[in-house]
Amino acid sequence: MNFVSVIVPCYNEEKNIGLLLEALNQQFYPHELIEIIIIDGLSTDQTLHIINDEKEKYKNLRIKVITNPQKSIPSALNIGIRNSTGDIIVRMDAHSIPDPNYIKFCVEDLNKEMGSNVGGRWIIIPGSKSKMGKCISLAASHPFGVGDAKYRYSSEAGYVDTVPFGAFYRDLIDEIGYFNEDLLANEDYEFNVRIRNSGKKIYFDPRIKTQYIARDTIRNLSKQYWRYGYWKFRMLRKYPETLRWRQAIPPIFVAGIILLILMAIFIPLVWFLLSTIILLYVFILIIGTLSVIDYKTESRCLFGTPVAIIVMHFSWGLGFLFSFANGLEKEKNG
Repeated sequence: MNFVSVIVPCYNEEKNIGLLLEALNQQFYPHELIEIIIIDGLSTDQTLHIINDEKEKYKNLRIKVITNPQKSIPSALNIGIRNSTGDIIVRMDAHSIPDPNYIKFCVEDLNKEMGSNVGGRWIIIPGSKSKMGKCISLAASHPFGVGDAKYRYSSEAGYVDTVPFGAFYRDLIDEIGYFNEDLLANEDYEFNVRIRNSGKKIYFDPRIKTQYIARDTIRNLSKQYWRYGYWKFRMLRKYPETLRWRQAIPPIFVAGIILLILMAIFIPLVWFLLSTIILLYVFILIIGTLSVIDYKTESRCLFGTPVAIIVMHFSWGLGFLFSFANGLEKEKNG
């Protein structure tokens, strides 16, 4: 059987790291064939204390903690891979709670040569017990919020552009290189682009399931999606052919709204057009939300979920546009 290295980038995850380690302790794959490498970006909360407590609690788990002075996710992944000994790398996130069969199915798919990188379903769960926490989790799993990302909703196995986290043989790194440390987000998508460009395939298996803990507040959700949008454009400068329709819509929509606001300053009738577009947009989001909420327990999410989706759209779009403008300025200045 294969020896597996689970690589976990981590920074200030005191709320979640214990849940992840508990889930890894419940894996059906033999524990003696698993090492867990946590790459900590100089956490300032209780993360490291919790990890030490969990190491005492789960003595059958081989847990190693390595410091990541750069603090970025891609640098953490590369540090983890370089310090790993497994012939299979399973990339994991501190915000995740993998199903007990997670590692087992990843190894099984790789051994069957289903793909060079394999992964599965994200099941989004609230990051807090608040009403808004629930609304954010619904938004982060709704097609209006995330488009056609197959790993968010599909129950059909097949080949895809990308998978969350992923598992692969370590010799893949020798062929396509490590994670790109110039990208502070979208590093996993760029990694998968290089896999596809090398002629290899990425396999989505809905049996491979992990719960993903959504951001707990609107502020944190906004910061997350701003970062996604900003670094998506940086990635697209290198791989423009990878742009998908769902990725283009937010920046185009946000740019259109900004343009209409500027026009309305000089042409009052444009306010009517702008108001109509915004009302129609909000109406569509509310109608879309009706299909995913439980009226008895989640009635507040009828409005909270559209708010979260709006924050996702505008944060992603503004981050993308800011990155675009920043790139133009740098080119202008040489």
